Amino acid sequence: MEKVLGTPMNWRELYEQKKTTAEEAVKLIKSNDRVIFGHCICEPEGLIDAMVANHDAYRNVHITHMVSLGKGEYTNPEYKDNFTFDGIFAGAGTRKSLAEGRGDVIPVYFSELPIWMRRGILNFDVCLVMMSPPDQWGYCNLGVESGYTFQAIRSAKIVIAQINENVPFAYGDTHIHISQLDAVVEMNAPLAESKPAPIGDVEKQIGEYCASLIEDESTLQLGIGAIPDAVLSSLKGHKHLGIHSEMIADGVLDLVEAGVIDCSAKTLHRGQIIVTFLMGTKRLYDFADHNPMLMLRPVDYVNDPAIIAKNNKMVSINSALQVDFMGQVVADSIGTRQFSGVGGQVDFVRGAARAEDGKGISIIAMPSITTKKDGTVISKITPYIDNGAAVTTNRYDVDYIITEYGIARMKGKALKDRARALISIAHPSAVDHLEQAFRERFNTPL
Repeated sequence: MEKVLGTPMNWRELYEQKKTTAEEAVKLIKSNDRVIFGHCICEPEGLIDAMVANHDAYRNVHITHMVSLGKGEYTNPEYKDNFTFDGIFAGAGTRKSLAEGRGDVIPVYFSELPIWMRRGILNFDVCLVMMSPPDQWGYCNLGVESGYTFQAIRSAKIVIAQINENVPFAYGDTHIHISQLDAVVEMNAPLAESKPAPIGDVEKQIGEYCASLIEDESTLQLGIGAIPDAVLSSLKGHKHLGIHSEMIADGVLDLVEAGVIDCSAKTLHRGQIIVTFLMGTKRLYDFADHNPMLMLRPVDYVNDPAIIAKNNKMVSINSALQVDFMGQVVADSIGTRQFSGVGGQVDFVRGAARAEDGKGISIIAMPSITTKKDGTVISKITPYIDNGAAVTTNRYDVDYIITEYGIARMKGKALKDRARALISIAHPSAVDHLEQAFRERFNTPL
């Protein structure tokens, strides 16, 4: 049953009743509970530290979250009897536990997670979350995330909130009344930051190729990292661009300040940037504060392909770890190892394809090679995906593949022509091997 609001007039009394310390608040967690964290920057590191410190009180507590910038100490071997990580997304702090068998992965599209909570497919006993102090009406603000956190607060049996004055006030589905919380802990701390990645020559060339496909008045979906930032830096001559994206990072801000991104031509939510969460630096969080241009909405709305398709000239730009001759995209695993998660790639690929004006496109952009820790160079374009790898975007959905060596369109091409197009944008050091593999696989000259 979802939580309902109390009487707004008595919120100050409620707040004082629910205020406690982190050490006391985490005692509401019991053995065998399923605990979900607020997503990404909304993750309450202070409460998580207190939970880990209280580990002796727990047995078999299952932890679930998507993107995390935290330490992930609950996945350490010494806590294997206390906590188990059931991840929706793997990150730097949790990959090791998955590789060593102490954790596991729940395959779910980000867009379906709130729906699964409402339908009881995933049930959570406790939600740990971070939000702003209450306003004059008793409403706290999630500030940097609506995604699945907005629904998790409504679905979890117990909600423990870290109240942090550094959380911005953002518009949208971000308002949480004190009556929806079971315990509040006042702990101020700087918000976690994800610094912009440096843009090299490879990323710059990829960005220019992507920009060549983007028309004025397009609506963009981008991720985070050097390639999305390179795309944005290549769009300075464009006009009236919009954003409808799972998330944004700092790279968007320069184009907003330059007037390139003004959302004036959007066919859905004209004049507004629509996202589910923010992941950047203080500059981005300050931009979000009381800014009516930015709207945070839950992921089951933003990432719904039917909603995405309402944006004319919708352009989806995502990345890949590997693409095979058929155009199958692997973006979240390396062989049998879970590297990240599916996120919104598939939803935006499909939504862009169905854009109502017929001009939507999706782009998978990636460097042509990657270098392993031992110095081995591997082509990201390959005849076959690695054994055990999971296909993220299938060959029926994929549209454009871009590397620093060019653009290869998959739609409308038979398998041999797809392979030929991909070889044409592969790294020169891989071409001989790929051409030989082509001849062996298709029993025909290139």
